[in-house]
Amino acid sequence: MTIEFIIFISIFFYVLIYLFVLLKISPDAFKNLNGKNNSLDKLLHFSIIVAAKNEEGNISTLISSLKKLNYPEDNYEVIIVDDYSNDNTFHLAKKLTNGLENFTVISAINKKYEDKRGALDYGISLATYANIAITDADCMPETDWLLCLSPKFNAGCDFAFGIAPFYQTNKLVNKVSCYENFRNSLLAISAANFGLAYTASARNFGFKKDAFEIIGGYKNTTETISGDDDLLLREAVKKGLKVCTLTSPGSYVYSETKKTFREYFSQRARHTQSSFHYPFKQKLFLSLWHLMNLVFIFSPAFIFINKIFILPFLIKILFDTAAVLTHQRKFGYRFLIFEIIYLQMIYEIFLIVHFIKAKFGKIEWKQP
Repeated sequence: MTIEFIIFISIFFYVLIYLFVLLKISPDAFKNLNGKNNSLDKLLHFSIIVAAKNEEGNISTLISSLKKLNYPEDNYEVIIVDDYSNDNTFHLAKKLTNGLENFTVISAINKKYEDKRGALDYGISLATYANIAITDADCMPETDWLLCLSPKFNAGCDFAFGIAPFYQTNKLVNKVSCYENFRNSLLAISAANFGLAYTASARNFGFKKDAFEIIGGYKNTTETISGDDDLLLREAVKKGLKVCTLTSPGSYVYSETKKTFREYFSQRARHTQSSFHYPFKQKLFLSLWHLMNLVFIFSPAFIFINKIFILPFLIKILFDTAAVLTHQRKFGYRFLIFEIIYLQMIYEIFLIVHFIKAKFGKIEWKQP
């Protein structure tokens, strides 16, 4: 086969994946679910579980946002599980929730599992209600979070995960983190809608308690320190449970990015380590997709062999730019065209860095 033929075939499959997989977002996915379909008699009861470790600088913002949820107080409870913090997280959370009957602050005593999943598991075991919503202690859910999540479980979903954007600033580490979050979220939601769910952000995650029990809780998710969300989703996929995506306006859960590249790389390594334990089909899809993107982004290096090697690069830049401009606002972001080009190149290169660090580096959830 000639070089030209191979390149054109590669471009054909790349475009095919982009159109039928990466951009597979249902037409009504981003319609607001508020209104008649959410009358009070149909709203479910939720137990919101939060694992907190050394979060005294963030816990007040979380509690404030959960108090402001556009949801009847009698229909949800919040259980904050302090995971052996050595700062003032526990006492501050207690003080801020004093007098709030639907808020409970406890210590993660007698955990069955290590790190974050142990704290979450303990909180879930104490949950009053049949529907569980998970978020992190450094997050701020939008006011309609539960209002948008409730119809998913009413419609028969067993698990649901949503969009969890970062607040955007002008710092480079923030730009890289936000762009990576957008690209990963777009891919994750598209893949889930295509029947290949593989990842979920613990910042915006929910499931039925009986579905959690069907898969054995966190029992089969202990291969990594992180991955309490991804590996739980993996077990749900194994059991054939219904996994849905939450993309309605008002359902987003925002948080800050890491302040330094050191913290950023550590966080991404934890998340990448979980990908080593995805189901085979999901790993195959992600491997082929990312490998093809890396080949396309570096294809100009072979232009000395044949000028046609510039074509995959140009096609990739064109489709990446179009995808970002089309969908970025739906995911809570706004990038300029010149930012898309250089951030996409950084994103592809950093995938290699994350893989190496996750494979050979030391992984920790939180510093003691």
